[in-house]
Amino acid sequence: MSLDTSIRATARDTELNSLGFAKPPSQTRVVVAMSGGVDSSVVAAKLHAEGYDVVGVTLQLYDHGAALAKKGACCAGQDIHDARRVAERMGFPHYVLDYENKFRESVIDEFADAYLAGATPVPCIRCNERVKFRDLLETARDLDADCMATGHYIQRKQGDSRAELHMAADQNRDQSYFLFSTTQEQLDFLRFPLGHLESKAETRALAAEYGLSVADKPDSQDICFVPNGDYASVIEKLRPGAADPGEIVDMDGNVLGQHRGVIHYTIGQRRGLGIGGLGDPLYVVRLEPETRRVVVGPRAALSTQTVNVSEVNWLGDEAFEGEIPVMVRIRSTRPPRPAILRPLPGRRAEVELLDPEEGVSPGQACVFYQNDSSRVLGGGWISLRRRKAA
Repeated sequence: MSLDTSIRATARDTELNSLGFAKPPSQTRVVVAMSGGVDSSVVAAKLHAEGYDVVGVTLQLYDHGAALAKKGACCAGQDIHDARRVAERMGFPHYVLDYENKFRESVIDEFADAYLAGATPVPCIRCNERVKFRDLLETARDLDADCMATGHYIQRKQGDSRAELHMAADQNRDQSYFLFSTTQEQLDFLRFPLGHLESKAETRALAAEYGLSVADKPDSQDICFVPNGDYASVIEKLRPGAADPGEIVDMDGNVLGQHRGVIHYTIGQRRGLGIGGLGDPLYVVRLEPETRRVVVGPRAALSTQTVNVSEVNWLGDEAFEGEIPVMVRIRSTRPPRPAILRPLPGRRAEVELLDPEEGVSPGQACVFYQNDSSRVLGGGWISLRRRKAA
């Protein structure tokens, strides 16, 4: 047997650790992205307890002033303190990195501009894509880490030819919608130790078992830099004049009333329009920021069958071409629905929904799943919606 053959045989016979490396946990360095919440804290504590060489890293993402440092917001002042306490209790190093400028340039500015353009953005996806899984991941490599672990509820499974992204075992906690833009190269380096858990109760039980002070800490509900879910006030602060009033019109252009700023409205909205008493219920079907118009119409006008997506990230094994039967999710709160995916040049695609959906909004994500499987095949950003043909 040649030396090269012997080495390969030894590698095959070496038992892999729980993170997939053919060496002891003590020789495997893991950078854990710690937000200060219970999920990432449990990941760090669990890996440390299993003997891994854990390094905790928390990102300071935005100003900690009264306007933004709210309870329950990821990576606000209290959360950094909580992450540090977990590291101190478990006995592994912890670092805080100032990413305020990167976060503002990569996430907050685009969020504000997208709203001004009449879109409904999902900044958490951009944060994962442009900050956590790009800049922080590079920092992890600089620290000579073998991998980076996060507290996201999603699964990484080893397929026949490559690592695959799959929905979480707990469908109520699944975060695959927010992680569709994870590239194959990133997926090779990432680990998600909580994805296989059946419920959040298991995570909290582990936190209690490790004696973590965050065991009962509430989950963060809002976008981290938006106090109390008030998007409009943040956008007005970032873009003065963004809330200029305008007209509410029907689909024929007839003026029905006045609004207090396009940024206060979203596609599919029915309540709070201030134009009651006009007969059948009316919904926001389109936003026209350039003319400061909010266009309303009947519910049927919200029905969409063909969706154009851009910036497609493809994680499938087969080439991204032809007609691909898939399941798609167009909002994080909706289950995947059957569709036909038609790739287009320039990382674009057309998605034909087999059953029309309502409230498809530019700026949201369209995530692709493999039929009869939990596997995530990627996704893209909704750039244009086309109504169902009459």
